Amino acid sequence: MTAQGRSLPAEDTADLREIGFRSLDFSELALRVEDELGDELNFDAPGLRRIATVGDVLDFIEQLQSA
Repeated sequence: MTAQGRSLPAEDTADLREIGFRSLDFSELALRVEDELGDELNFDAPGLRRIATVGDVLDFIEQLQSA
């Protein structure tokens, strides 16, 4: 987000829509996580549709890493 001139939220409870986080941003983040892990993430998870806050994104990525 900072590369796009937007500031990162201070709170995990920040709503993704309110901070301008789009699905394309999530895809870019996922690719970076995959690069770091050296493994592909499974995006067929039902929880993906419930992601609404920064904390939800962090929790989702943590779940994928532990799977």
